[in-house]
Amino acid sequence: MSEHPSKQLPSIPADASPQEILRIGMNVADGPVKLACSFSVEDVVIIDMIAELRLDIGIFALDTGRLHEETYEVADALAERYRIAIEWFFPRQEAVEKLLREKGTFSFRESLENRHECCHIRKVEPLGRALKGLAGWVTGLRREQSVTRTGLAPIEIDEANGGILKINPLLEWTEAQVWEYAEARRIPVNRLHKQGYPSIGCAPCTRPVAPGEHPRAGRWWWENPEHKECGLHRR
Repeated sequence: MSEHPSKQLPSIPADASPQEILRIGMNVADGPVKLACSFSVEDVVIIDMIAELRLDIGIFALDTGRLHEETYEVADALAERYRIAIEWFFPRQEAVEKLLREKGTFSFRESLENRHECCHIRKVEPLGRALKGLAGWVTGLRREQSVTRTGLAPIEIDEANGGILKINPLLEWTEAQVWEYAEARRIPVNRLHKQGYPSIGCAPCTRPVAPGEHPRAGRWWWENPEHKECGLHRR
């Protein structure tokens, strides 16, 4: 059951810009909104748009305990450039300790069930705390990223997270459009992107992709494409 009153979603023009979607989303949310930032090129582009539009959107990040060094570097660079405070959320220490003691450090590679368990502890549960009290959240999801993301809308009700608003301003943008914006604005980006990592998650679950491979082929590469979500974007 939704914790928030049902909102009337507006009709978003097919040619609406990400900036327009952000503005519309803020108006519909009518309450506190934050960006869930993984420091991907999509997320840093949205940070720049938020700053340029002077929107009252906070920024939070999930520190799973297994992020790349380069991810922390770009987080610090963004905080310095935009003078922003990034609110970090962490997994429950007891849950991580129990998982490692009982199943080892790489249990997520043994089965889909184990991988979902790890993602739940390190990402999904902290996300629930991060979203508490919010009227909406912003993501860097794009439709072309994955077969699991083709049914998304630019602005939608997130029933899996209490019925708050979910705003996906870059949904219709291509990877080329994202990079064109980032380079034109000289935005700090994760160094791993230039090393063959189009999609970056936890270090043990991310590898570079070969030329011609799907951008998310390097995420949980031992799984089938239809399973490649961590649970943050449940539907």
